[in-house]
Amino acid sequence: MRKSWLLCLLVGTLAWGQATPTSPPAAQSAPAQAPAPAKPQTPAAQADAAAAVPPDAAVITVNGVCAPQPKTAAATPATAAKIPADCKTVITKAEFEKLANSIAPNVTPQLKRNLASALPRFIAMSNEAEKRGLEKTPQFEELLKFARMQILTNELTRSIQEEAAKVPQEDIAKYYQQNPEAYEQYNLERLFVPRAKQVETEGTEEEKKDEKLTEEQQKTKEAAEKARQEKAEQEMTQLAESLRTRAVAGEDFIKLQKEAFEAGGLKIESPTVALPKVRRNGLPPAHAAVFDLKPGEVSQVINDVGGHYIYKMTSKDQLTLDQVKDEIHNKLQNDRVREMMDKVNGSFKTETSDAYFGPGGAGPTPPGPRMPNPRMAPPPAAPTAQPQASPPPAQPPAAKPN
Repeated sequence: MRKSWLLCLLVGTLAWGQATPTSPPAAQSAPAQAPAPAKPQTPAAQADAAAAVPPDAAVITVNGVCAPQPKTAAATPATAAKIPADCKTVITKAEFEKLANSIAPNVTPQLKRNLASALPRFIAMSNEAEKRGLEKTPQFEELLKFARMQILTNELTRSIQEEAAKVPQEDIAKYYQQNPEAYEQYNLERLFVPRAKQVETEGTEEEKKDEKLTEEQQKTKEAAEKARQEKAEQEMTQLAESLRTRAVAGEDFIKLQKEAFEAGGLKIESPTVALPKVRRNGLPPAHAAVFDLKPGEVSQVINDVGGHYIYKMTSKDQLTLDQVKDEIHNKLQNDRVREMMDKVNGSFKTETSDAYFGPGGAGPTPPGPRMPNPRMAPPPAAPTAQPQASPPPAQPPAAKPN
């Protein structure tokens, strides 16, 4: 992916767009009268209008800036600084789109407008810099070498991404066949039982009493508090088992969830129990046994630091290859990009001077260009949580029941 700084670098080399035409292009002729105010165009209408502009039509004209004229023996500083009356830089549609597409493939209308806004200033500033001979300084030469390396690095990344995108269809089908579980989709119901009851905080009078307790009294109070907490947790654990038994008997999960929150002292609405279209990577690994349930079955109580969880499998479906082929393509493309980039990054070793850079040398290598986001479920061996299916915290956010 190209970086935004590339816009400045490439625009600054716009030598092809500088000219001193002897006559204005036909597209620059003045209209007979000012047009009537037009209604704002839709993006589709704007695209159609842009497509209708001929390739050789001028789309940007920068008056007062033209390519440096060759110096003659008779030229004086005064005449050399004089700008010709017809001095202008004209950029045609073809020239502009060539530049825009080199900066960002599939250039958007917004990028075109941003580029058109910045381009005249870059042309004028770079033109003035050349007049002053700044491109001949040692500093410019060093910057140019570094910029060249950056551009080539981004071009290599783009080339690798394009090559990696050519995933054979047979590879996609093979991956689908080898990872069928990754493309199962489940509809679940989940019951959450808090680990312990919520206790209302006592007032400042109790806090003042604590300040007067002796060390022994404080230890006694802490031990009593710990025992009370353990008892409360045991009660909620027993409640979870009781609710699970009732869920197996067919009681409604919404009703059971409401009871669980009331028993836990949570004064917020119970969360939604329905978890539609969950993939195997949509729950924590400790909850993965849920996916082995048959439709209609209820899981055992799953205990973790967040609380107690009970699931019911309502249905399961197998997504077809046509439904997930784009996901698999992106996943395999991402793997291919990573493999090729690792091969390049592993082809060299670096040694730096601790005496110059200090202990630790020059520091870690900065991350390379960002890889494309596959936006798909990883294989079963490397699950990641989906937001809509992540387990609620100890105090789940309020949500209206189904």
